[in-house]
Amino acid sequence: MKKIFLSLFLCSSLGASAQGYIPPKEQEVQQKLKQWQDKKFGIIIHWGLYSIPGIVESWNLCSEEEDWIPRPKNINYDDYKKWYWGLSKQFNPIKFNPEAWAKMAKNAGMQYVVFSTKHHDGFNMFDTRQTDFKITNPEVPFSKNPKSNIAKEVFNAFRKEGLWVGAYFSKPDWHSENYWWPYYATSNRNNNYSIDKNPERWNAFKKYTYNQLEELASQYGKLDLFWLDGGWVRPSNPEKYKGDKIYKGSQDIDMDKIAGMLRGYQKDLIIVDRSVHGIYENYTTPEREIPEKPLNYPWEACDPLGDNWGYVPNDPMKSTNKVIHTLAEIISKGGNYLLGIGPDGNGEFDPRVTKTLKEIGDWMKINGEAVYGTKPVAPYADGNFRFTQKGNTVYAFYLVSENNTQLPQNLQFSFPKKFKKVSVLGSNKAVKFEQKENKINLQITGIGQLPHAVVFKME
Repeated sequence: MKKIFLSLFLCSSLGASAQGYIPPKEQEVQQKLKQWQDKKFGIIIHWGLYSIPGIVESWNLCSEEEDWIPRPKNINYDDYKKWYWGLSKQFNPIKFNPEAWAKMAKNAGMQYVVFSTKHHDGFNMFDTRQTDFKITNPEVPFSKNPKSNIAKEVFNAFRKEGLWVGAYFSKPDWHSENYWWPYYATSNRNNNYSIDKNPERWNAFKKYTYNQLEELASQYGKLDLFWLDGGWVRPSNPEKYKGDKIYKGSQDIDMDKIAGMLRGYQKDLIIVDRSVHGIYENYTTPEREIPEKPLNYPWEACDPLGDNWGYVPNDPMKSTNKVIHTLAEIISKGGNYLLGIGPDGNGEFDPRVTKTLKEIGDWMKINGEAVYGTKPVAPYADGNFRFTQKGNTVYAFYLVSENNTQLPQNLQFSFPKKFKKVSVLGSNKAVKFEQKENKINLQITGIGQLPHAVVFKME
């Protein structure tokens, strides 16, 4: 996940309607998706070796010349890879407190979590039996900690707080010799050998991937969704994926077999095979972007709180105001919002992260009824207003400008329904209003200033 994917990813995710969204055939999964759509707000946590030096997640290992892959110029590529993978010998996050993380997310109004069990660098944050490159390897200092099986601890803590649990899992694995074969140089993010000429190597990688996913599905309690990243690992199909090219063979890992196995353990499991259009992309995931118009299928906008998904020192952070406005924009178009954060190498979050999440939570405690379980309603937006609906009630979010200290005395918007009563969430006072045809004029007196967004409840 990174900025370089933006144009590609928007084409693949937002173009799913043109490609044809295919709903899952299983009734249990269809019902689960409806429940997921009501949750609206989730958190994705990136944590791994990259958190120790505080660099972009995994991508410095990739030999692609991009501005957002800031590899040092005073070290050659092979030495850099050895240094990076050697970070596992330093990983000792003694401040890791999953219970505090879960409480922080719950208090912020999040209703589900997606946790990075393995990113592209191949380092496993769970006790896999398929490789020694994992947090529980005896050579990793944290392996001696009672909470060393980090993914299990995270999942258990968030479940205890009532949040749904999702596993982020990278399909590409740059540490695996069956994906990046040391016999050849690693020129880019793809497999670096011919799959057609070395089918036994690719089959070994497929088995490795299958076995890891089976471990997660069978040994880590109830999981609500699998969030599979690395969309270039998929069958090549130039007709289905415009401009698609086979890179040294089709990177087909047999999702039919994987999905059958996963749902054999958990039959209502949501599978998110990101950007791979078809029956296993149960919802689409536009990254760092919001569609211009509502989409008629399940979708989730994912965006980090900072510039990076994981911990980077002094990373610029979005304001609370920006996050709440983004949430209103997304849910008014029928989507969910997945906000990304990452702890440092010790297991602690930047104080700016905890402060922002607390402020979001304070706002959600007042206005959550306009968020959870709502549906989009036309006209969706009008000026600074965004709209949602629940039953016969319409909620109008008025987006307050950053650092604004006073609401206007009158607010106007258009809406094609007649209302008998208007009030403000967080206030017991009714709002005086006039309605002429589709024009509604709200008279703002005695409400006081509410931060970030004021929600009018219209009945």
